[in-house]
Amino acid sequence: MVDPVADRRPPITPQLALRVAVFGGIALVLFAVIFFRLWYLQVLSGDQYLAEANDNRVRELRIQAPRGEIVDRNGRVLVTNRRAIVVQLDPAKLPEAERDLAATWGQRAGQRAARPKGRRGEEVPIPPIPDPVLEARYERLAEVLGTSANAIHRTVIRQLAQVPYADVRVKTDVPRSMLNYISERKAQFPGVRVEQVYLRQYPRDQIAAQLLGTVGEISPAQLRKKRYRDVTQGTIIGQDGLEYEYDNYLRGKDGLRRVQVDALGRPKGNLREVDPTAGREVKLSLDVRLQKTAQDALGEVGGGKPGAAVALDPRNGEVLAMASYPSFDPAVFTKPLTQAQYDKLVSDENGAPIFNRAIGSAYPTASTFKIVTAMAALETGTRSADEVINDGGVFKLGEQEFKNAGDAVNGAIDLRKAMEVSSDVYFYQLGAKLNNLRGQVLQTWARKLGIGRRTGIDLPGEFRGLVPDKEWRRDLAQEERSCRRKKKISQTANVYVAAAAGCGISDMRPWSAGDNVNLSVGQGDLQATPLQLATAYTTLANGGRRLKPHLGLEINDSQGRAIQRIESEGTTKVDFDPANRQAIMDGLKLAASGPSGTSTDVFKGWPHDRYPVYGKTGTAERQPKADQSWYAAYVPDERKPIVVVATVEEGGFGADTAAPIARQMLSQWFFGEAGEVVRGESRSR
Repeated sequence: MVDPVADRRPPITPQLALRVAVFGGIALVLFAVIFFRLWYLQVLSGDQYLAEANDNRVRELRIQAPRGEIVDRNGRVLVTNRRAIVVQLDPAKLPEAERDLAATWGQRAGQRAARPKGRRGEEVPIPPIPDPVLEARYERLAEVLGTSANAIHRTVIRQLAQVPYADVRVKTDVPRSMLNYISERKAQFPGVRVEQVYLRQYPRDQIAAQLLGTVGEISPAQLRKKRYRDVTQGTIIGQDGLEYEYDNYLRGKDGLRRVQVDALGRPKGNLREVDPTAGREVKLSLDVRLQKTAQDALGEVGGGKPGAAVALDPRNGEVLAMASYPSFDPAVFTKPLTQAQYDKLVSDENGAPIFNRAIGSAYPTASTFKIVTAMAALETGTRSADEVINDGGVFKLGEQEFKNAGDAVNGAIDLRKAMEVSSDVYFYQLGAKLNNLRGQVLQTWARKLGIGRRTGIDLPGEFRGLVPDKEWRRDLAQEERSCRRKKKISQTANVYVAAAAGCGISDMRPWSAGDNVNLSVGQGDLQATPLQLATAYTTLANGGRRLKPHLGLEINDSQGRAIQRIESEGTTKVDFDPANRQAIMDGLKLAASGPSGTSTDVFKGWPHDRYPVYGKTGTAERQPKADQSWYAAYVPDERKPIVVVATVEEGGFGADTAAPIARQMLSQWFFGEAGEVVRGESRSR
């Protein structure tokens, strides 16, 4: 049967077959690509993308480790921790305009601060909030915190100007209800973090404030330093003082909390937590009661004038007290610091309370320096201890006249008597004779005993001081010549004219015998810190061991058990004849208890039979300021010997101010109470 014509299909032409084959091949290739891509994603890269997906819903939060406590030699707490809730702003979530504004304002404020006082002009104002959206954010947050949007803006600008990388702490110590409120409404407060942190707490208020130091978040520059190679961004570290010096022990190790969050970043639960490791306890050699006595005495006896006091154990260099007046409350640094607060802490008008005068201020030490001159003369054979000279009240050097303080005339005196009455004429003569010897022996002995060199104490910021000599004066003259050439000032111009034109570093004269005469009584260009002077008296007291003073005593665990002793290193042997030392010590003893001693009145009623005092007053001339008061003392004792040095700027005669401060410290050390203030009758410098 023949098919109808309608049922017939034309045969596939070769061209059509080719097209079908090509399209089929393309489709096959496309399906193969898709298949292999899916296989790659699911099989080869599945674990990777699973991890990334998990990371997208997991947040890692740092758990701050509490820093170790700092305690005194008897375990009394000086620094501890407390928990606090803080509200912070993430700088990365702030508009660029706000960050640029902070950088510009900080630059202008820094330029103003660099100008000399009196020429700084008005304070740099903080411009208004640059973005209305940001202003609305600040207003929402301000309503919760009980402040204003402008106050938050000012805080942000000041903190970003100082540390642009760190979270801006808007408010510290907020109630837990604020934490809950903000945490539950994260979308309304973008960039706001509410966290629990540890803040340093100071149960002794202002005691040892300049020693303890401050803490803060590590900076990018610090992260690059070798000592912080294992520290991560955001870690709280010691920034100065003992917090800095012993940061490696105090810091501890932060913990970690992995938190699961939803698509909006809201926490849904904890996944894993690594507990933080608390820092170690650092035990100091300080005695907190002696420290408090020193600070109180500086304020009360010193009449509110700036000053410092140091107490050392002459056997091992342990610092028993190191006070600087005025002091401050270190807790001020646990919260955001305003510019006004900072200016008050560094202002000279307020006595710069943040400044540690015991190691950072250097002064002429006046007659307390005479132990150095005496040792240099005795060791070189310039004069024997028993040789008698006539002190007529005046020493002449060419056309210059050098007089005793108060124009005193002491008559026939030897070394011991000269120390007792503090005869300047006796030591003026020694200074002139020593200048004629080769090798500048007076300067050499000053440095041997610890003057004009850093002691190496375990605190940052120690000043080197200065023992003037021929080389120093020559170098200073060269600096003056260079300055005058640069500023086109005549080399023959008067030093005051040069100073008015921007130089005046030196009068360009060479070293003279008069310079050595001034140095012999601790005057002239001498610059020594109270700690250096205490080191010199310690070296004399212990028979010739110049010790490295130290505050750190032990590293303890969380239970207060010692796990590491902090050993003091760097003891230097200073050789001198024991007979020469004894002659000087005899003179110091007479100065504190002899019939004509310059501090005998101060130690009236003191039990010299049990605790003999070897002391020396000093009254330093510091034109145009009033005289500075000094006292240095050593009291031997089998169980607890001590060396004390006290000084008060513009405090007058040594027996009037510094010596009574030293007596109060000695009373506390030996009898457990400061005792009454006893002032001496001023006889000499």
